[in-house]
Amino acid sequence: MKTRIALPVAALSALVLSACAGTATGGAAASASAEMKPTAGNSAAGTVRFVQSGSKVVVTATLTGLKPNSEHGFHVHEKGDCSSPDAMSAGGHFNPTGQPHGRYDKPERHGGDMPNLRADAAGSTRVMWETEALAVGGGAANVIGRSVVIHRDPDDYTSQPAGNSGPRLACGVIVADK
Repeated sequence: MKTRIALPVAALSALVLSACAGTATGGAAASASAEMKPTAGNSAAGTVRFVQSGSKVVVTATLTGLKPNSEHGFHVHEKGDCSSPDAMSAGGHFNPTGQPHGRYDKPERHGGDMPNLRADAAGSTRVMWETEALAVGGGAANVIGRSVVIHRDPDDYTSQPAGNSGPRLACGVIVADK
């Protein structure tokens, strides 16, 4: 598995477009996205996109409204429900294989465990990451109908069950792209 890669916007766009260009059979790649909305009293917002590319899912995130120069836990959660003011309605981390919480690049971890986000001096971040632990459109690891959550604090990757990443700053339900 690859870890998060920070790329210039032009390179990021080119990679996402190539992932969307189609599969080996000539069909369109399955994709989904989540519009991130702030929880009560917070300002984090943006978009997280999931594109199936062979056996991997390319996850891209463009977010604003974070504390400048900060680090945040970033996870797929089990329920596609962001209705509560604190986003607790999204449930726990998405865990289709029943593993303990762990580092995103280790075999023992939740499917929804992703790399921490790092905000720049303006409180923004653009990231890309690939994983084989998630899927778009089918199977036990399917992200459609789940949610993405950004937490106040960084994930420590060891505390159970969720990495001690604190309150939820933003939540978005993952829906299939049309």
